[in-house]
Amino acid sequence: MCVTPIRSMIALAGLLMLTACGGVAARHEVRSALVANADWQSGVVQAGLFDIAASWSQVTTGETLFVYLEGDGLAYVTVYRPAQDPTPSDPVALRMAVQDIHSAGKAAQPVLYLARPCQYTLPEHGRNCSRKYWTTGRYAPEIVASLSMALDQFKQRFQARHIVLVGYSGGGALAVLLASERSDVTGIVTVVGNLDLAYWAQRDGLTPLSGSIDPADVAPKIANIAQLHLAGGRDDAVGPDVTQAYMAALPAGAKVEMLGFDQYDHHCCWARDWREISQRPEFSRIPYWSTP
Repeated sequence: MCVTPIRSMIALAGLLMLTACGGVAARHEVRSALVANADWQSGVVQAGLFDIAASWSQVTTGETLFVYLEGDGLAYVTVYRPAQDPTPSDPVALRMAVQDIHSAGKAAQPVLYLARPCQYTLPEHGRNCSRKYWTTGRYAPEIVASLSMALDQFKQRFQARHIVLVGYSGGGALAVLLASERSDVTGIVTVVGNLDLAYWAQRDGLTPLSGSIDPADVAPKIANIAQLHLAGGRDDAVGPDVTQAYMAALPAGAKVEMLGFDQYDHHCCWARDWREISQRPEFSRIPYWSTP
């Protein structure tokens, strides 16, 4: 059945509102609607310790693979109560990915979305899932290793040579960590990324993420990789100061830039405006990124 774009938008908006009071099934429906409306495909891949939920564009081959990494999702129900399932209520990185400017046109390249381990996979594909992997160990070495193995599989599938990583929120932290372990990442874009865990935890009086790797600790390893870090002036969850703390850990001459959006917060309005944002001239610093 054909659905007009307006009706699709209304239906998706309704699903997003339902997740506020709905359960895991409602959260899965949001992803399903986004993927169906974009005419993408989805699947689950075995990658190391975990099964990774993925979605990808129609383009089956391309020299550059653009990869979107999801945020932390529903890590906690309350401040002190971890969620039983970290599947996000609103998959911002997926909503950005389906708008990627590289997935259409004569020079179209493959675009891939990777959820975090244990998102969209419980209970059927929940190998090794435990709450530490969406709380203190959300950026653990085994998380990074699993996502890197998933990247290897899709890179081979699409016959790609280069990878550009785009990470939203905690996905930004993982973009940095993945790049520090790989030799094929040519560019990193983070959106309200949590890039300096020690600074962030100390600033907000939080328990340190003891099972995680701090992106700021590996910053010198990726100084030669082009990076663009987007920050929201009204973001009270992470904030531009966390980005600045990470950038301070980079050596002089690093290929890095921060792009601030004064009126944006941690959630609004990155996905809504992504197509326009991603065509700004600052993105030309990222190799293989198309800008007008």
